[in-house]
Amino acid sequence: MQIHTLDKAQLINEVQLGNNLNHAVEGGRRADFALMLAMLSPDHLETIPVDALPKPGKTEPELRAYFELQDPQPLSTTEHCYDNGAAQAKAFHTSGLADARLLHELQPTALNFPPQGTKGMPEEVYHNLSGHERRMLPPKEDATIKASPQDLYLSLIHAKRFAEMYQTA
Repeated sequence: MQIHTLDKAQLINEVQLGNNLNHAVEGGRRADFALMLAMLSPDHLETIPVDALPKPGKTEPELRAYFELQDPQPLSTTEHCYDNGAAQAKAFHTSGLADARLLHELQPTALNFPPQGTKGMPEEVYHNLSGHERRMLPPKEDATIKASPQDLYLSLIHAKRFAEMYQTA
């Protein structure tokens, strides 16, 4: 009889049951199904984890420092990417592909060279704008506003005096 064999089984996971769980459901044997589910319950008092937690791995910057590797290839241009690209092109024309690859591995250039001076727009769109529309575009995003509280206070006083002058006139 299957019940006696299931009573003595020390189940760890549902794979050990095989098709017995499915047959209990199809056959309508509720007692067998309940017994099998009870043996699969995750009772933490009976089971003790024996696997040690995995040690946290090293991060990419730590591995790069350990193996003394260069910084990864940037996705977008930086200030030195144009110089590196020009040096790689010169090396390709003078010495060949092997030198250009060597320079690329030593000092990688960016994957993307977006157009400069187009205020973040694609080049085709920016050059399709009229002069008036270009002047209406907001200033460059990294331009900082040079203002101080003293300048603001002074400009508020001037505005108040001009308003007083025009009200009395």
